[in-house]
Amino acid sequence: MGEKKVSLPAKLINGGVAGLVGVTCVFPIDLAKTRLQNQQGIQVYKGMFDCLAKTVRSEGYFGCYRGAAVNLTLVTPEKAIKLAANDVFRQKLSKDGHLPLWGEVLAGCGAGTCQVVVTTPMEMLKIQLQDAGRLAAQRPVPAPAQTQAAHSPAPSLVAPAAQARSIPPRRPSATGITVQLLKTRGLAGLYRGAGATLMRDVPFSMIYFPLFANLNSLGREKGGGQADMQAKAPFWQSFVAGCSAGSVAAVAVTPLDVIKTRLQTLQKGEGEDSYRGILDCTKRIMRREGPSAFLKGATCRALVIAPLFGIAQGVYFLGVGEAVLGLMG
Repeated sequence: MGEKKVSLPAKLINGGVAGLVGVTCVFPIDLAKTRLQNQQGIQVYKGMFDCLAKTVRSEGYFGCYRGAAVNLTLVTPEKAIKLAANDVFRQKLSKDGHLPLWGEVLAGCGAGTCQVVVTTPMEMLKIQLQDAGRLAAQRPVPAPAQTQAAHSPAPSLVAPAAQARSIPPRRPSATGITVQLLKTRGLAGLYRGAGATLMRDVPFSMIYFPLFANLNSLGREKGGGQADMQAKAPFWQSFVAGCSAGSVAAVAVTPLDVIKTRLQTLQKGEGEDSYRGILDCTKRIMRREGPSAFLKGATCRALVIAPLFGIAQGVYFLGVGEAVLGLMG
């Protein structure tokens, strides 16, 4: 596999498989990240572990995977586009097998820009489903018999009993949210927060891909060209390089991720702000919650992105896509 270039279909399969495996492993932490970032007034959760424990208690184990179906459906094209685009840009910008730092950054920028087409609607739907449990936890749950008896005269006991059995709010579904957004806001509704997504993903890719490439080449000879260096990367080195680069890039862009999450959240809790755009969101968060609010969910992001990209790069360099195409051919 030394000098052989990996075909685009193989790159797409590698990215897709990596995304599916990675998301399945880390999705509960991503759910905790979304809920922690959206907390403004009422602090339902004290931290990641508290959030996960309360979610399991109130919604069951699979409550930690609310929104996972959307992610698993769309993460394949998203990760495939991101990894394949970066690789294509790197090949185009390379000269005689050498890619300068500016070329690595530019390739990452191109990859981040390309993926936004899929990332924005995926994140938009996922966030609504993930945050539904937090909003439900904010609603007070009255004790039906005691509350109604305290405020009602004795003869009207029948009416309160019927009222007490009020139907709980329906859980949102990805299909329902999509239909509603398309009806009320058109296709632009699914791309709400696209600017903030671009503002997060482009710097992330500009940090991640060059950092990964350099970590992945440590301790190995540099005489065989870029493609040969990548082919020689052992699994453990690709995995560690992906984890390290992913965690650094994730923490670096956490403030932008907080802004994106707040802008894309449609349903707000009691006393929580709605925002008119990126600048308005930034000013309100700074004024009401202080600078520390921009780092909400930073630990969760590092714990999500590190294994996600570690697995992605491991699968990518193991050549799963080539093996699949070989079996098919």
